[in-house]
Amino acid sequence: MTNEQKAVIRRLRQQNSSYVSIANTLGVSVSAVKGYCQRNGLTGLRAAAESTPDDPSVCLGCGKPITQREGIKRVKFCCPSCRQAWWNSHPEKVNRKAIYSFTCACCGKPFTAYGNRGRKYCSHECYITDRFKGGEA
Repeated sequence: MTNEQKAVIRRLRQQNSSYVSIANTLGVSVSAVKGYCQRNGLTGLRAAAESTPDDPSVCLGCGKPITQREGIKRVKFCCPSCRQAWWNSHPEKVNRKAIYSFTCACCGKPFTAYGNRGRKYCSHECYITDRFKGGEA
């Protein structure tokens, strides 16, 4: 990591930028940015900024400040592209409650499906086989 990159990391952390946004800006890994910040006492700056009620919150995706409006649900992202990118990169954070277990009506294999309580087949092939009796019309 160059001295210029280290200076940029220090400046962006003081502006409450996240490790991810700094890594994306500089084109280095998140672990390299996080390691440098931990070795140089630059951790906790963003968390401290979020806990202060007078400061605007920060976008989870890019780290840009977000001004919250009163009477409206708290916004976590500055734009739809940041929201989509963040959720695509954090699939483990998705709270999936509608996972159903079934047995395929054609082949008899057990399978799971998300969000479709009335599913009957494990695949499109099984649907075609059962519906059209193996392709014969």
